[in-house]
Amino acid sequence: MAIPDYQTIMLPLLKYIADGKDYKLSDTVEGLAKNFKLTDQEKAELLPSGSAFTFTNRVHWAKTYLKKAGLLDSPKRSMMVITQRGLGVLQQNITRIDVKYLMQFPEFVDFVELKREDNKSSENNNDTIKQTPEETFEGAYQSIRKSLAQELLAKVVSLPPAFFEKMVVELLVGMGYGGSLRDAGKALGKSGDEGIDGTIKEDKLGLDVIYIQAKRWQPGNIVGRPEIQKFVGALAGQGAKKGIFITTSSFSKEALEYVPRNETKIVLLDGSQLTQLMIDYNIGVTTQHIYELKKMDNDYFELE
Repeated sequence: MAIPDYQTIMLPLLKYIADGKDYKLSDTVEGLAKNFKLTDQEKAELLPSGSAFTFTNRVHWAKTYLKKAGLLDSPKRSMMVITQRGLGVLQQNITRIDVKYLMQFPEFVDFVELKREDNKSSENNNDTIKQTPEETFEGAYQSIRKSLAQELLAKVVSLPPAFFEKMVVELLVGMGYGGSLRDAGKALGKSGDEGIDGTIKEDKLGLDVIYIQAKRWQPGNIVGRPEIQKFVGALAGQGAKKGIFITTSSFSKEALEYVPRNETKIVLLDGSQLTQLMIDYNIGVTTQHIYELKKMDNDYFELE
């Protein structure tokens, strides 16, 4: 089954700890995963940022919301126990607990800071809340990032080939290759050999050399397997074993599946991957705002 949203997790979570014992969050996550019959792959699914497991994150937020409503408590860090109010809720034999249901508790209303002037509007909004606050934040971030990547790719394709080569150098140096930008700049575009646009040092000490092919092609002009084979042949002609093939377009399935029979190792970067790396390493982008997500430091409040 699909990973349940955090509201769907609320009632099963409360039932799981209904015996009044203290439960560890990690044990509860594992127990609920079994109840929902999640596969190992589903349990291992990460949030878009890769910062946490999606299911674990949703259980955490279900716990937080139930705690704010007074249905459970956390006597110790990463622990939880059902409250008398929580037991009373279970005795009602309800079929679901969600944000709308929790609005009956004043403490929860204070937590979400909802105004009561328009109760109907608030209820409708509560019904549509499927993501945790963290997922909503990350979804917005990924949407902005995707839009930025599309703008970057369109801009890069419209610029002269010389600029593209210069940009590739800056990106690779920013990623830790090539030593200094000056040394790397001298290397790229110097070779002139067929199938090779330049070389760059693998590390700052220059212990190995990586050969580069950079294709500033229009989206839709797919790089096929013959182009990759030509590049591998050019590497063999230089006695090289490592290469990076970068394009602003994409690779065909045959190109992606091609594996050289010799010891040559090649990395293929398409336009989508290229722009993501540009964003990660601040090439052609500038920071507009920084938002810090913080959580309470429970260790700070531990009594010695």
